[in-house]
Amino acid sequence: MVTENMFGDILSDLGAGLMGGLGLAPSADIGDDHAVFQPCHGTAPDIAGQSLANPMAMILSGAMMLDWLGAEKGLPDATEDAARLQAAVDQVIADGQVLTRDLGGSAGTDDIAAAVEAAL
Repeated sequence: MVTENMFGDILSDLGAGLMGGLGLAPSADIGDDHAVFQPCHGTAPDIAGQSLANPMAMILSGAMMLDWLGAEKGLPDATEDAARLQAAVDQVIADGQVLTRDLGGSAGTDDIAAAVEAAL
């Protein structure tokens, strides 16, 4: 959907709320030949260095990038890796044992990264 910046920001925040919060919302800006992948949320400088940020949106943005590379650049292994990464994040969330504060847990950024790595 193409919108002006303010309306796009509002819609992306509402969509993120439907999926569990900004900590789970990946993002992609895809052009004809190039793409940029990043989480929907901002940088949160108020919590920098405290291991409080949920890294799942960044990890899922990486999965979207791998999927795009597979589909657009003909790299089938990248598509398979994207599916594995998405499944690992899904498993961590479903297990509910290692979650950040925004998801009702107390785990830190490194804890989530380690849990996703273990799920891979």
